[in-house]
Amino acid sequence: MAEQKLNPTFLDGSALPLVLCGCGALIAMLAGPALAAYGDEAGGLAWGMMTVELLGGLAIFLFGMMQMEEGLKAVAGERMKGILARLTVNRFMGVGTGALVTAVIQSSSVTTVLVVGFISAGLMSLSQSVGVIMGANIGTTITAQIVAFKITKAALGMIAVGFAMLFTARNDHTRHYGVMLMGLGMVFFGMHVMSEAMEPLRTYEPFLTLMKTMDNPLVGVLIALVFTAIIQSSSASTGIVIVMASQGFISLQAGIALAFGANIGTCATALLAVIGKPREAVRAAVVHLLFNVCGVLIWLPFIGFIADLVTAISPTYPDLGGTARLAAETPRQIANAHTFFNVANTLIFIWFTTQIARFVEWLIPDKPLAEEAVIVRPRFLQEELLSTPSLALDQVRMEVMHMGETVNAMLQGIMPAIIKGDTRGLEEIRRMDDKVDILHAGIIDYLGKISKQPLSEEQGRELMQLMEAVSNLENIGDIVETNLVVLGHDRVRDKIEVSEATQQVLYGFQQAITRSVEAAVQAVGQRNERAGQVVIGMKEEINRIADSAAAHEARRLIAEEPNRIPAYVLEVDLIEKQKRIYYFAKRMAKTVMPAVLQRG
Repeated sequence: MAEQKLNPTFLDGSALPLVLCGCGALIAMLAGPALAAYGDEAGGLAWGMMTVELLGGLAIFLFGMMQMEEGLKAVAGERMKGILARLTVNRFMGVGTGALVTAVIQSSSVTTVLVVGFISAGLMSLSQSVGVIMGANIGTTITAQIVAFKITKAALGMIAVGFAMLFTARNDHTRHYGVMLMGLGMVFFGMHVMSEAMEPLRTYEPFLTLMKTMDNPLVGVLIALVFTAIIQSSSASTGIVIVMASQGFISLQAGIALAFGANIGTCATALLAVIGKPREAVRAAVVHLLFNVCGVLIWLPFIGFIADLVTAISPTYPDLGGTARLAAETPRQIANAHTFFNVANTLIFIWFTTQIARFVEWLIPDKPLAEEAVIVRPRFLQEELLSTPSLALDQVRMEVMHMGETVNAMLQGIMPAIIKGDTRGLEEIRRMDDKVDILHAGIIDYLGKISKQPLSEEQGRELMQLMEAVSNLENIGDIVETNLVVLGHDRVRDKIEVSEATQQVLYGFQQAITRSVEAAVQAVGQRNERAGQVVIGMKEEINRIADSAAAHEARRLIAEEPNRIPAYVLEVDLIEKQKRIYYFAKRMAKTVMPAVLQRG
């Protein structure tokens, strides 16, 4: 993990095609029509150099956005997931929590993914999630507010200081702050480069004519919707709109319409992410889409009102005139309009969270139980969270608990099936192990993907502990499937009778073993050291019950009963195999314990 930890870029290669597509779309939108109509030499503009500078500035801007976001996630991801889990007891706290978390991790899509995980785990209702999703939209406006401040003179200083922190700091925390600062500097510097590249267009009449089409609000919404869906970031889209406004290319009303479209376009990320996912995930994504679309439809006729409002509350520069004044005032006005739009929407819809949840549940009903039962897949392993290891590791813990539910069901069912000679029950338990194997493979694969991310030393240790824990849990499932199920079939085949007294012994031992596995799963899934101590502390109890069972079997060996020797061998094997299950449960529990206690 060490070489990954030092990786300064945090750039996910999968995003590069989207960025390139976004660049192409922007060029097509800005320069294409003008070039087609007037040719490369029209107006005497150096189109080649302008294009290069524009693309370079856009690349720096988008890369800086990614750097800043990844630095923020790395610094605060662990704390943000705790806040999200705890502070959603009512709709208003849900809004505040969603806004805070999204402002920090700078991705409403990631917040939505986290919400889906909590819904699936039963930690949050869909109604509660509606408030969080509303708050997430408010959180995304923070970037636009930052971008609207013109501090380009400090951009190179930020980059230099961030670079120094990244490559000289000795601890990961400081490095992450360095990445964040360097990313912020690159955002402002990229804006400066794009602004300089576009400045000649201020006097280029064909381009100005093209920009006038933006005054049609519907056109602006559609353009921003498509562009945002391509680059998958409403914050980046709004930032680019502000850059265009700073050159005086678009009016305030056109900028507001573009910001509206960006709000809808960002839903594309969540909608793509839930393809093939459980119904809970689809519902959360649909809530996000409905909220943004309905908000735009409500406020689209009132763009003029919003423009007048933000003009009144935003800074003015009366000493400037014409395009210069427009360029100075419009960026802050657009940022404020973006914030007003999302806050106002939340204030309108917050009173209808229950109704929205019910409507979405009606729109996307639950699948029939029989259909759901056929589908075996990880429930919480979201690819969108891989770039934030602290959050991704937390999803793994939730998936371990999901896997543990199946293993515990196997343990609870195996002894009654053996004693009763229920061959159908034994085969059902065997099939349950197939589910355990599928979940185990999914978790290991997901952990492998996490390992490719930049990890702190603590995260690296946690990853290895989780890998060991889930392998131990899979071993428990294998013991039930390959050993206990086979013993059950042997008991039926050989017509071995198990006495009432022996049944009580075996049931008692099984209950103790099941308790230990349940506590081990809880210890790993919730990072619960107390539960881990319970498992480790059961060692003496398990040994005492095993010794008592062995003594009972020894006394039974001399009993005058048919098949006494085969019965003895069967019953002793049952005890030994369950003792081995406890061994793996104890190993699971030790993965969450401090090193000093792991030797117990």
